[in-house]
Amino acid sequence: MDVETIWDCGGATLADKAEFKECLRLTWSQPYILQLVFSAGIGGLLFGYDTGVISGALLYIRDDFMAVEKSTVLRETIVSMAVAGAIVGAGFGGWMNDKFGRKPSILIADALFLAGALIMALAPTPIVIIIGRIFVGLGVGMASMTAPLYISEASPARIRGALVSTNGLLITGGQFMAYLINLAFTKVTGTWRWMLGIAGVPAFIQFILMCMLPESPRWLYRQDRKEEAEAILRKIYPAAEVEEEIDSLRRSIEHEIQLEGSIGEQSLIGKLTKALSSKVVRRGLMAGVIAQVAQQFVGINTVMYYSPTIVQLAGFASNNTAMALSLITSGLNAIGSIVSMSFVDRAGRRRLMLISLIGIVLWLVVLGGTFLGAAHHAPPVSELETRVFANQTCPEYRPTARWNCMNCLKAESTCGFCAHEGDKLLPGACLAAGDASRRTCHAGKREFYTEGCPNNFGWLALVALGAYIVSYSPGMGTVPWIVNSEIYPLRFRGVCGGIAAVANWVSNLIVTQTFLSLTKALGTSATFFLFGAVSFFALVVVFFTVPETKGLQFEEVEKMLEEKDYKPWKRYRPDVSSKGRDIGLSVP
Repeated sequence: MDVETIWDCGGATLADKAEFKECLRLTWSQPYILQLVFSAGIGGLLFGYDTGVISGALLYIRDDFMAVEKSTVLRETIVSMAVAGAIVGAGFGGWMNDKFGRKPSILIADALFLAGALIMALAPTPIVIIIGRIFVGLGVGMASMTAPLYISEASPARIRGALVSTNGLLITGGQFMAYLINLAFTKVTGTWRWMLGIAGVPAFIQFILMCMLPESPRWLYRQDRKEEAEAILRKIYPAAEVEEEIDSLRRSIEHEIQLEGSIGEQSLIGKLTKALSSKVVRRGLMAGVIAQVAQQFVGINTVMYYSPTIVQLAGFASNNTAMALSLITSGLNAIGSIVSMSFVDRAGRRRLMLISLIGIVLWLVVLGGTFLGAAHHAPPVSELETRVFANQTCPEYRPTARWNCMNCLKAESTCGFCAHEGDKLLPGACLAAGDASRRTCHAGKREFYTEGCPNNFGWLALVALGAYIVSYSPGMGTVPWIVNSEIYPLRFRGVCGGIAAVANWVSNLIVTQTFLSLTKALGTSATFFLFGAVSFFALVVVFFTVPETKGLQFEEVEKMLEEKDYKPWKRYRPDVSSKGRDIGLSVP
């Protein structure tokens, strides 16, 4: 999942500059808060690390196992099984949070993550790697739900947004750290085993730290363990503020229980049925789910999970080069997350999404055109060059056939292109893919290509890829989560937010499990053109279904959605007198 998933009790929380300053001041004066948030925030770091690390590790897993080299479906499965595990983990984690508390849920998530990291590091076969990925996915799914929830419930209200937003930044920071660690282990024996196994270290650290921390005071209060909750609040808040915060917590939970009572149904099916019977919820859910599905179907996780592979498709054969250049995409994604925090309240949610989608469509078309140009200018396969490697020639290659590099890479038996020794753009040899062919090719000071062909368009592809990330991250990367936090009636926010989150994870799984197969079946350029077409369709659908929620209170959003002449593309003007009365409840 992209990972600007910043949750606060079922919704996204934004923080302004003043809140961040207050956050720094308060954490400095009360180290306990810093310890608490840092310990829980490692969950965000793990989430981001897992997203980033597999992209680089996959290159070396492919080199070690011929079955992975030959099967795009197996490669996709290795990547996507963590996403599948996360879907189950997120659902199970929600039940665990309510039943046993936030702290046990984080400890179980750490244990699953640690077990998965060890299984992958010691895996003798690709199937065992997949099992490890499932364990890691279960842990990631539980942590992605529980860590932000724990932080939001155990932190002072006035800096809550800043602390939860920091958790989101740790996710992108974890991705960037993963690329750096991937680079650090490229020259070490066991490359991918270290890359995947080292993820167990922060999981182990978090497990130890969480054992020393208390349960969420909000959860304890709901379980009628009020004395324990109050004792924790006294550690978090200054003495002058404690009684007020205890009273605020009591009133908040009473209101929450009252809302649950107004729904009447306690079962998930009952709540869902009641929610869908409301026109307001149906309209809100349509907008929320469309925003979440669009976030994934524009292809972002093809970049986050397969970034080094895409760099190789652009014509950079070296694993080291591919991972070094992939640092750019990760860095731009992190910068985009920070930019979004500054602009989302100025530009508005809807406008930022639409501008983001326009940029995404443009740069996906440029990417598709770049790969199309590279394919048309692929160097030919030379009979003379191929004869040099007589015993390692691609089985399908015939001297009478007029093949170029692209024909070689598309061969059924999995072949690679050994570039010309002097100039990689001159005719080269088509060899059967494998360690022996790769070593022989490298021995002649040649590059061996298995994903993309040598060309002069590679740098243009990297520029387009970076521009795509810059377009995506501040808009479609963050805004769908914000819209989902604001668009549902308070009493149905939990169930509707859960549906939208599942839609996001499932869309992520679909994209992750099909990207390499699409590049194999359609070609790289056609795949990016397809994502461009899907993104354009998303632009049209978002325009007609997602309203602007900027500056509206929850009650005003509800009134907007229940209007008879409701049109999402028209700006809703709330009643001025109502706005004046309730300004204290306004939501960013």
